[in-house]
Amino acid sequence: MSRNPFLDPTLQEILQVIKPTRADWDTRIGVIDQLRSVVQSVECLRGATVQPFGSFVSNLFTRWGDLDISVDLFSGSSILFTGKKQKQTLLGHLLRALRANGLWYKLQFVIHARVPILKIVSGHQRISCDISIDNLEGLLKSRFLFWISEIDGRFRDLVLLVKEWAKAHNINDSKSGTFNSYSLSLLVIFHLQTCVPAILPPLRDIYPKSAVDDLKGVRKTAEESIAQVTAANIARFKSGTAKSANRSSLSELLVSFFAKFSDINLKAQELGVCPFTGRWENISTNTTWLPKTYSLFVEDPFEQPQNAARSVSRRNLDRIAQVFQITSRRLASDCNRNSIIAVLTGQHIHQSLYRTISLHSQHHANGTHNVRNLQGQSRPWNQQMQQNWSQSYNTPNPPYWPPQQQSRPQQNWPQNNPRNLQRQPSVQGQTWPVITQSQTQQKSQNKNGNRPFKNTSAGSSQNQGHIGKPSGHMNGVNSARPATIIPSQRGQMWRPRSEH
Repeated sequence: MSRNPFLDPTLQEILQVIKPTRADWDTRIGVIDQLRSVVQSVECLRGATVQPFGSFVSNLFTRWGDLDISVDLFSGSSILFTGKKQKQTLLGHLLRALRANGLWYKLQFVIHARVPILKIVSGHQRISCDISIDNLEGLLKSRFLFWISEIDGRFRDLVLLVKEWAKAHNINDSKSGTFNSYSLSLLVIFHLQTCVPAILPPLRDIYPKSAVDDLKGVRKTAEESIAQVTAANIARFKSGTAKSANRSSLSELLVSFFAKFSDINLKAQELGVCPFTGRWENISTNTTWLPKTYSLFVEDPFEQPQNAARSVSRRNLDRIAQVFQITSRRLASDCNRNSIIAVLTGQHIHQSLYRTISLHSQHHANGTHNVRNLQGQSRPWNQQMQQNWSQSYNTPNPPYWPPQQQSRPQQNWPQNNPRNLQRQPSVQGQTWPVITQSQTQQKSQNKNGNRPFKNTSAGSSQNQGHIGKPSGHMNGVNSARPATIIPSQRGQMWRPRSEH
């Protein structure tokens, strides 16, 4: 396979934009805390716990990803069945409490869904949330996807790229008859199982049966047992693949992914995708899949024989195959950076990448390669959630906490650069800039009627209006350092004002 020299670096640029930052994690944790307060205000939900699941727990969400929330009624005790009618009633009470709270909007009660869901959007953070009751199956599947992502980091990168590509082509919306995000993740798993040599094992080698069937008895005991079996099997697989590791690049895996499913509409007539066995399965000989009533069958390996792609319609399957084909042809050709971005991402990513490349050109000489400071590493939990993760799942905390930013070395900027203000020793705790030669000349001009230069630390035009900050500091940043993009303690980005 001939390799396009633009593809790998462009994929890394896209990932830097879509991977969540610390601030994105903190924002979602804040939304979860707000929901906990509302849930505790509902009389019939007192004592219930609010647990995130989905892509947030599996670490497969993008910066614009939503939140899946389960309100667990029996956390830590025996697993009991909660009927659909009871779930509808409890969500109705929660809906009234959220309306009364006034901090949520676009409230929608999907009452007749297979799993009743309350859809809301946080008013301040603008994070979409899907709330369900006692969704233990969703929690378990999320943990499995997280454990699988620990086997090989390319899995997470592929899922993020595929989800962004699917959204850009309007084929990632189960309500409109296309893929949901979970089925896309299963397709990526299947692709990594069927490449040569395989990167992921058949999921029966990770857990030998439908894991949801083992959610019975005491909840903590059941979850710990599943986690222990899975961890032992993953360790066994990783130790046995060292000699035959697949060294394919991310771009090669992505191109082959689109090629593999470019005729999915034809294969789906007879074959189903089975991540549990890691191969295509004939539908007519698999009695658990009969009768064939779906356009596409992607078996849920953790809740067999459920179809994770049951929402895909026949009409949309042909369109999905066409999108696979077009993308495969374009990426296999000698396309340039802009063409790659256009076929893989949506408009909001286009704009971010164009801004990024412009700033990159401006700051490259300063050694700032990643001007957006998006490292692809992220912090999933605060201290309390980390503790809960270890206690509940009996597995180490997710290793995505990024290291603290290292201070950039002092650059040798020209002496007349306004950001490189030399400072005299402090006077009563204040630091004052030295009057430079150019300022001295300005003072001499002031005697001829020009506006006088005011050497103050607050309110002067020389300090660009940073009131209350000592000279030589702007927004808490020492101006003796180059004015590149610097993350604040909250993960926000500080940018210097444009110079005229």
